[in-house]
Amino acid sequence: MSHILDRLTADIGQTWHSDWLTVDQPMIDAFAAATGDHQFIHIDPVAAAATPFGGTVAHGFLTLSLLTRLLASAPRPPVPGIRMGVNYGVDGVRFVAPVRSGSRVRGAFTLTAIEEKRPGQFQQTLACAIEIDGGDKPALVATWLGQFFV
Repeated sequence: MSHILDRLTADIGQTWHSDWLTVDQPMIDAFAAATGDHQFIHIDPVAAAATPFGGTVAHGFLTLSLLTRLLASAPRPPVPGIRMGVNYGVDGVRFVAPVRSGSRVRGAFTLTAIEEKRPGQFQQTLACAIEIDGGDKPALVATWLGQFFV
């Protein structure tokens, strides 16, 4: 198993960027339907236009939930021998800037730590940012913990 730990630790400090993803109104509406969060700033373009956002914006938790999808499209090299990965949690989540309907976002993921929790179980720490195309601030920053099993 030390070869897996060696392979994982070799990537500490590396950053991977995902593909761009458009967060459109149908995606926002589907998230509102799934979660029951129907606040007008998310689903009513006319009312939302009168707010400082100037239109509808994605739910913060929709933005957070995109981490998994965005990481899947990031070009991180595979690690042979891993059978399964699971979410362990997210620390220090901050919603820095709104994601307006129609915006493109991508994830930036930096591996900051790897720890062997027990034989065959490893925990990674990723510093994450969801960037908005053309934005001067990220939509979200967070520390994401995941575990791998071999």
